[in-house]
Amino acid sequence: MTGRGRVPRTRTRRAVLGGRPVVITGAASGIGRALAVRLARLGSPVALADLDEDGLRRTAASLPAPVLARVLDVRDAQDVLRFAADVRAWLPGPLAAVFNNAGVAVTSTVLDAVPEDDDWLHAINFGGVVNGTRAFLPILVAQDEGVVVNTSSVFGLLGMPYQSAYCASKFAVRGFTDALRQELRGSGVRAVTVHPGGVATGIARNGRMHTDPQGRGRTKEQLAAEFEAAAMTSPDRAAEIILHGVERGKARILVGPDAYLFDLLARLAPTHYHSVLARIASLRARPKESA
Repeated sequence: MTGRGRVPRTRTRRAVLGGRPVVITGAASGIGRALAVRLARLGSPVALADLDEDGLRRTAASLPAPVLARVLDVRDAQDVLRFAADVRAWLPGPLAAVFNNAGVAVTSTVLDAVPEDDDWLHAINFGGVVNGTRAFLPILVAQDEGVVVNTSSVFGLLGMPYQSAYCASKFAVRGFTDALRQELRGSGVRAVTVHPGGVATGIARNGRMHTDPQGRGRTKEQLAAEFEAAAMTSPDRAAEIILHGVERGKARILVGPDAYLFDLLARLAPTHYHSVLARIASLRARPKESA
């Protein structure tokens, strides 16, 4: 009786990923590629998916472990189901984790938003997470073990100007994953939400923007360069934090020092955080102006 009570709690607290099969979407670059590299070096067979065929090929070619690579549009629920069936047939052992990581960005005011851009973003950032979860959850539940790891953002903790579509999608990922976590209570399967802060990936450069939302005439490339200059975390460091958090059994993983700041502000100043962030930004910029 004691043993039966302890086993689910132990499996719920911790997960060993190294050497065990994993699935990663958004694996052509950024955090997805860094996760694949780290896990492959630990001996994990990796099933990779991304719409970027060239980037996906480069990721797959760099890995020292068995690889299943699939060009995939995570917006297509049926194609994601077919990918899950391919993974099920390929699996050399129980599936340890599914990283629903694919994501894109749109920069715009709400007033000037292009509905088609917002729909594109929501279908990938939130719809892709839902499709990936629904496709792979039956495998994990049948095993009664494994982890669903869904990438939200610090913009899933606080709403930020000019990022309404992105924030909405990342808040949705957070709510969806929190609800799933409660449904899985008592089972051997876990749901984890990841909240990265600024990570030096190509998401801003590959996103959509038609005009500078602040009216300052900056190009998308200039805004992307500003984002990358402010990013506090490398993709490799982000992957390290995520894997450590999953293996420690965390339900929510904050990535980068800015993620901890956003989390604190969400608790202490839920309606006035932007003024605090603006003040911090001005203090950081002051030495540069006087130099």
